[in-house]
Amino acid sequence: MTKSPFSLEGQTALVTGSSRGLGNAIATGLAEAGARIVLNGLKAERLAAAGEAMRSAGHDVLHSAFDAADEGAVVSAFEAFDSQGVAIDILVNNAGIQFRKPMIELSAGEWQNVIDTNLTAAFIVAREAAKRMIPRGRGKIINIGSVMSQAARATIAPYNASKGGIKMLTQSMAAEWAEHGIQANAIGPGYMETDMNKALIEDQAFNSWVTKRTPSRRWGKPEELAGTAVFLASAASSYVNGQIIYVDGGMLAVL
Repeated sequence: MTKSPFSLEGQTALVTGSSRGLGNAIATGLAEAGARIVLNGLKAERLAAAGEAMRSAGHDVLHSAFDAADEGAVVSAFEAFDSQGVAIDILVNNAGIQFRKPMIELSAGEWQNVIDTNLTAAFIVAREAAKRMIPRGRGKIINIGSVMSQAARATIAPYNASKGGIKMLTQSMAAEWAEHGIQANAIGPGYMETDMNKALIEDQAFNSWVTKRTPSRRWGKPEELAGTAVFLASAASSYVNGQIIYVDGGMLAVL
């Protein structure tokens, strides 16, 4: 029987920020396609609980607690993977935060914290992964952008800038690493039902704006990112590079 081009059997995927939310949904989708998963986050207890839940569903799961924005911690984590014989075939840069404040009131420290977590972390983790992927001549990198990679909203300037940066970082990865057999692409989620968006979902005016502005007339569900992630992580996307695929219910397609 011919192996499906979407199969991830025999592959190991590191998903940053994957103890809950979008990262956990993506990790679950990759696991269901056959990948061994390395969950990542800051809180070891939450990671352990997420790992146990996935293992109880029959998935092969490891977990590694480190701050994706801490260069020393990332380097140490990859050195530990090396010593354990864990080769990262697929990297999903999902770790991220949001911060809302009018730009005129924003401090440089508040700005930098979002940029470090959402953009610089993706560069650091991908750099360490690519150092190992290049000698093997293959690898998949998936960066998580946003509809804010393409369009801005008021009061979230650092987030807008970080996600716009993800789009260009992804293209830069393709420019430098495609010749080594690495495909680097991004996913741009629209408004998704996550803990981070709980206050927005409960805000009647904002919830109404999202549902009216989105052609699908609803918020997206985290698991709806899984299929796109599996595609970009698999052999099915072997000639797709430097792209961002928006999973937004049609929001960016219409005025």
